[in-house]
Amino acid sequence: MTATQLKPKSTATFRALKCKECGEEYELKAMHVCEYCFGPLEVAYDHNALHRTVTRESIQAGPNSIWRYRPFLPVATDTPIDVGTGMTPLVQANRLARRLGLNKLYIKNDAVNMPTLSFKDRVVSVALTRARELGFSTVSCASTGNLANSTAAIAAHAGLDCCVFIPADLEAGKVMGTLIYSPTVMAVHGNYDQVNRLCSEVANTHGWGFVNINLRPYYSEGSKTLGYEVAEQLGWQLPDHIVAPLASGSLFTKIYKGFREFVDVGLVDDKSVRFSGAQADGCSPIAQAFRDNRDFIAPVKPNTIAKSIAIGNPADGVYAVDIARKTDGTIESVSDAEIIDGIKLLAETEGIFTETAGGTTIAVLKKLVEAGKVDPDETTVVYITGNGLKTQEAVQGYVGEPLTIEPKLDSFEHALERSRTLDRLEWQQVLV
Repeated sequence: MTATQLKPKSTATFRALKCKECGEEYELKAMHVCEYCFGPLEVAYDHNALHRTVTRESIQAGPNSIWRYRPFLPVATDTPIDVGTGMTPLVQANRLARRLGLNKLYIKNDAVNMPTLSFKDRVVSVALTRARELGFSTVSCASTGNLANSTAAIAAHAGLDCCVFIPADLEAGKVMGTLIYSPTVMAVHGNYDQVNRLCSEVANTHGWGFVNINLRPYYSEGSKTLGYEVAEQLGWQLPDHIVAPLASGSLFTKIYKGFREFVDVGLVDDKSVRFSGAQADGCSPIAQAFRDNRDFIAPVKPNTIAKSIAIGNPADGVYAVDIARKTDGTIESVSDAEIIDGIKLLAETEGIFTETAGGTTIAVLKKLVEAGKVDPDETTVVYITGNGLKTQEAVQGYVGEPLTIEPKLDSFEHALERSRTLDRLEWQQVLV
């Protein structure tokens, strides 16, 4: 269960762990905090090697998964854990765009990602591949749901022992979506931040590979593939504006890093991309810091239906704020009622059922449009990171009920007329 250090093969392009604050570099082992300034560590690459060896053609010749971008990911093996994760649809959202008054709107739909219907499949595929290289036999995580699903599923596929930690009040769909893979599941009486603190103690005591603790520098790099794929799917060009949910802030920062790496290696032309982030009012420490023009995050106690992004003390919050500011973006938050409306709006216009994180992102997009903060003619990409089938409780009671009828034509006709009458009344209320 303990880790042993394996040096990457000569074909690997990742070269060190580097502190984001002081720049100190470390060996490529299982650690995530700088020993000098306690800043977070991230993976550094040999960009000269990437520039020499990676082309658009070499990427397109790769597998139809995140591993087509393997040179940009922190693994040494040529046989990573590949369960088909990535290359999810980039949907041109014409009906939603018309509803909002936009012309070039795209949805990056990770609600259909493999194998567990969220973007977490990306980060876990990378983390567990690296965990196996480092000699871990037991993997774990602290999770608000989606990460537990992914860790349990991909660990099962890889033959790794798995123990995950979740808040005890998690949505039933996410609990079942973890238990089905037969890991050990610890349901903790507390919020995510309390779960995470416990996991840090367990990681130090048992020597397990926690994907979002001691393996975090490798794990977080998987989110870069959401940047790579969008650039490739847009015809090897960057969008003008992205809107993404904010939990820890890591996803936001890694999409930015992915775009910059593609520019640095010469795969896409450089351009300004505005980064806007979305949070729920009931857990919006990053949005509050942005609004108050602060360079620090004040932790909050989460109280929102958007549990998958309810992190009260976000590790990468300050970096997310910095990216929003320097790209002329923004960070907004919305109420739980607006989140539900966002889920319904995306479903009824584009046929995509998203969980609460996606409802938050759509609601923030709508809020930004109404505030004049989205240019109708710019290419805007909205990231949908999870599937609504996991959080059905959030919309229960807000989507109506089926019409129960007898197996007779006249019963059907009466019900159809009632339905049409109700639709007319609803539209009249909207117009008023």
